[in-house]
Amino acid sequence: MYKPLADKLRPTTFSDIIGNEKLINVLNNLIEKDRLTSIILYGPTGVGKTTIAKIIANYYPLNHYHFNASTDNKKTLRQIVESVKNYDSAILIIDEIHRMNRDIQDYLLPYVEKGSIIMIGLTTENPYIAVNPAIRSRVSIYKLTKPTTKQIEEYLKSLDFESIKPGLKIEDKVYQVISVAANNEVRSAINMVELIINASDKLKITLAEAKKFLPEAQISAFKTGDDYYDVLSAFHKSVRGSDVNAAIYYLARFLVSGDLKSVIRRIKAICYEDIGLANPMMGVKVNAACKIAEEIGLPEAYNALSAITIEMCISPKSNSAHLAINSAFDDIKQGKTYQVPSHLINNPTYDNAKDYKYAHDFPNHIVTQDYLPKELQGKTYYKPQTHTKIEKAYSEEYKKNELIIKQKK
Repeated sequence: MYKPLADKLRPTTFSDIIGNEKLINVLNNLIEKDRLTSIILYGPTGVGKTTIAKIIANYYPLNHYHFNASTDNKKTLRQIVESVKNYDSAILIIDEIHRMNRDIQDYLLPYVEKGSIIMIGLTTENPYIAVNPAIRSRVSIYKLTKPTTKQIEEYLKSLDFESIKPGLKIEDKVYQVISVAANNEVRSAINMVELIINASDKLKITLAEAKKFLPEAQISAFKTGDDYYDVLSAFHKSVRGSDVNAAIYYLARFLVSGDLKSVIRRIKAICYEDIGLANPMMGVKVNAACKIAEEIGLPEAYNALSAITIEMCISPKSNSAHLAINSAFDDIKQGKTYQVPSHLINNPTYDNAKDYKYAHDFPNHIVTQDYLPKELQGKTYYKPQTHTKIEKAYSEEYKKNELIIKQKK
């Protein structure tokens, strides 16, 4: 039976993993010191979560178990727990942990807590939302990211494809194009190379030869990984700069490549980074256009995305919300994470707790009380921009509220 090349090349050691260097370094150190602890790995499909879990399992061949939260039940988990009693501790790999029922999580919790089960949870969902807080508090959580196009390109170059077809030579340009077309997925890149090797009768694979076997859309819009990101950047900056024609051109580059997901994500990001409070309804329009594009797919999605791109270009712009949140991020990164005022906490335990004043019980629905930590009193993050009618109106309301608060103090 023919085994796909991607399966043959699946990493078996941490040194074979591409990307996520910080996590790999942590796992290496923990395993070398025999101090492995429970973790949850999350990230999109194809990022290497299962591969990493299998590598961990390889270090513990006699005492690791698998549990799939989608298909296995509590009885299966009980059987695993009974088997675990034969060891001081055992590895339990849980696929799709976000689908694990609450009662199963509760059953598992004490074993994770005392360390008799070292849990490796895998999920495509955000565990901070999808996983029981009691489980979360007892594990370390790592988000995995996809490798860059450059990392994929270098990885492909390192592989010995000549062992598959003796005398085979592949031009570097082929690797460049495939690394972009793979959309940051190593398996997809390997599958493309394998397709070309098997389909071509040539021992020297040029870009022209590769084009005979790959869909034209995959290799016509972008020539290198840098080109991909350059086009993405140019599209964003063209919309920000209100240049309709340039934005449509770069949009077309993405749509020809078939990369609908990336361009939709970028359009949504532009909407709130560069249009923001100058035209708040644009968010509703963008969401509707992008949803329609996803539902009808390509090529019909072209028109919806073209229309919304034109409207975004023509729309007034403001980055005040973008600047405000980044200013707050700067403070937090500098360690300015101070104690929340006692009157804002539902069940305060502070000795100097104050009563919370319900704003709707006061004139103008505004009440004088401190909301920021005392160390940040008077700090201003939002600075209104008044060149558009909508944000000018917001600015006036903002200043009026500030004045009322100051007068009451």
